[in-house]
Amino acid sequence: MSLPCWLLRACGLVLSLATLSPALASDIEAQSRALQRAREAVVSVEVQIVEGARTAQTLGTERQGSGVLISDDGLVLTIGYLVLEAESVQIVTEDGRRLPARVVAYDQATGFGLVQALAPVGVAPAPLAPGRAAPGEVALTVVSGGDEGEVDAVQLVSRRAYAGSWEYHVEGALFTVPPVQQHSGAALFNPRGELLGVGSLALPDARGPGQPRAPGNLFVPVELLRPVLAEMRAQGRSSASARPWLGLNCAETTGEVRVLRVTTDSPADVAGVQPGDRITRVDGQRVAALSQLWLGLWANSTPERPVELEIERRGRPMTITVHAVDRAKTLVRAQGI
Repeated sequence: MSLPCWLLRACGLVLSLATLSPALASDIEAQSRALQRAREAVVSVEVQIVEGARTAQTLGTERQGSGVLISDDGLVLTIGYLVLEAESVQIVTEDGRRLPARVVAYDQATGFGLVQALAPVGVAPAPLAPGRAAPGEVALTVVSGGDEGEVDAVQLVSRRAYAGSWEYHVEGALFTVPPVQQHSGAALFNPRGELLGVGSLALPDARGPGQPRAPGNLFVPVELLRPVLAEMRAQGRSSASARPWLGLNCAETTGEVRVLRVTTDSPADVAGVQPGDRITRVDGQRVAALSQLWLGLWANSTPERPVELEIERRGRPMTITVHAVDRAKTLVRAQGI
């Protein structure tokens, strides 16, 4: 019996299988088969962005990452920012086949994206993990799809909420070490070949407060997908994604939240919010952390409504009313879609 070299490297196995008990060797062989099937379900996702896309400046006009086949009808789960304002999508299988695909959904609330292969993928889909992964678990990251896919061993070191500098907040995010460079849409599997999460970010510190700093990655957990998958397939997003959007990027330091960047022609830009402004309240709720800002903004989920921001600008308090919009209405779509 032999195991593929990538599995031996990923699992850190240094013992000869001949030295293992028959039962343990059988378990390892079964894991090897499950993980090989999982690896085959991971594809490369190549995206061309529509002309005039609002996200082109920050995310580029050509994007490449990974995705994982999750259904027999060719549905591929990936990270949403890869497919924002897509003109065309191709997926590339492990054996190098290039297949056209279409965007099915971008879900702002979770950060997931869905694309549909328009030709048979010809491999079995990866199963979703039935439970929640626990810190300390060794998992396998399929870094990139296509014929140059890589597999790395990582450890799940933390599960906690994460608030992004952009208007994003996710509960129960998975944090892993060591860092993986090609993380966008990467598939995080447990040793049984079940999908745990989809790669989103590289971070300078994955372990979190009170722990030794270590660079790593953030994965969006698949348990967030199950309740919204039907909505995403039917409507292109979950109902939770219909919420107010301002067009802000902010940073949290020492109990303060300050504006880093204001998206051009966004509601915040039109209202006069400026980089450097300190946000102290949103709709009357105190703001001292990014999570308080975003969750306070979405406490009233009506997308198109006035939002009251209390700010300090160069030490002077001000109140600014921002007329929020539904972000989906601001995105450029491919012609005919």
